Amino acid sequence: MNDLEKTIEEKIKPLVSDAMQKYLGVTVKELEQDISKTLKHPIMDVPDVSIPFKKAKKLFKKNYLARLLHSRAGNVLETAKVANIDRRSIHRLIAELDIPISSLREPLSYVRQDVQHVITSAMQTYIPSLNPIKVKQFAKYTPTLSRNIARIMPEQPLTLTEAEREFEKEYLRKALGLFDHNISKTARAIGLRFETLHRKLKSLGVLSQISD
Repeated sequence: MNDLEKTIEEKIKPLVSDAMQKYLGVTVKELEQDISKTLKHPIMDVPDVSIPFKKAKKLFKKNYLARLLHSRAGNVLETAKVANIDRRSIHRLIAELDIPISSLREPLSYVRQDVQHVITSAMQTYIPSLNPIKVKQFAKYTPTLSRNIARIMPEQPLTLTEAEREFEKEYLRKALGLFDHNISKTARAIGLRFETLHRKLKSLGVLSQISD
């Protein structure tokens, strides 16, 4: 069990459980598991498959680098080390992706926003079966819960290559799900050639239960 998994089991799950008990009146184990499972993976923007693959990947790369820069107070050398690319490439990407670094925000704010998004997204599945008044109470507390979780989460930054691979896997899995795992339909919808998508799916290990 790594540091992140240990923190989730020993500290974050009890926080989530206590919050649900206090504000929802019940502990929804499935919701707790959904939140925990998402937090165990590198936190990143949930892919928007309504955007073509190449455009979505460019937006992801911009957000990834913006987070790294902000978390390191705009220090390009430190950002380059974590991203595992050279400093000149960072400068080039800042200009190419139009990344604003003039007004740096508190590093914790990015993690807090990501955690809040995870909690809010997970809640959507269970809202219909919960008391609407209590759901509103829980929603009001979510920013505080997110801040508390962000403070204790160990940082596990990915290199740019690792992060891009994770993004591609999540984007393509989500897109395939919308088209019954049909590669041809998915390729047309996200703006890729069939051969290109098939090759990507194979290299990412996402070819199971897929029809042509």
